[in-house]
Amino acid sequence: MDNILLHPTYFPSISQFVAMLQADTITFEVEDNFQKQTNRNRMYIASANGIQRLNIPIKHSKETHQKFKDLRIDQVFGWQKQHFKSLEAAYRTSPFFEYFEHDIHPIFEKKYDFMMDLNFEIHEILVDCLGIKLPYAKTAEYIVEDSNLVDLRRLVDGKKDIQEFEPYTQVFGEKHGFASNLSILDLLFNEGRSAVDYLKRQQLSK
Repeated sequence: MDNILLHPTYFPSISQFVAMLQADTITFEVEDNFQKQTNRNRMYIASANGIQRLNIPIKHSKETHQKFKDLRIDQVFGWQKQHFKSLEAAYRTSPFFEYFEHDIHPIFEKKYDFMMDLNFEIHEILVDCLGIKLPYAKTAEYIVEDSNLVDLRRLVDGKKDIQEFEPYTQVFGEKHGFASNLSILDLLFNEGRSAVDYLKRQQLSK
């Protein structure tokens, strides 16, 4: 068990939840600069056509270094309707989509100005769906290094966070094979609250 440091992300990866559920304490980095192509504003799901990336469009600043907490969502593209339609297409036939649909759907109706606010609200909804408590602290300044924290901020990079977890039944698993370490929604919709026991059994690779 460790005291861990993470980034708040959009419907986090399974690896993030493995880390959080097995940690003693959780601290979220909220003073970092925004970096493109990370799970700060994207998630991966298993669709009929294979792994699908859902990306939230953001308003780019003229500033060279923009704090993630100041990052605004671009409302022009109708991303909420698109994302929920994609989730419906991917998981409507999963065992638990209808059970959790009403918990998740408000995220795709409410207007959010800041990406970070959205990510923290998602955290609260997900722990409620899972029936667990995952209290956390936030950084007061950017942490370069802290001997008291296990730095797992690397898990924000979906392309590099290649974890091989225990297979579970996925909607399109027979067609595409098992896809590991997708968004926690994939596990939630397929396993329901049994997801908690699954998460406790997994190990993060170094």
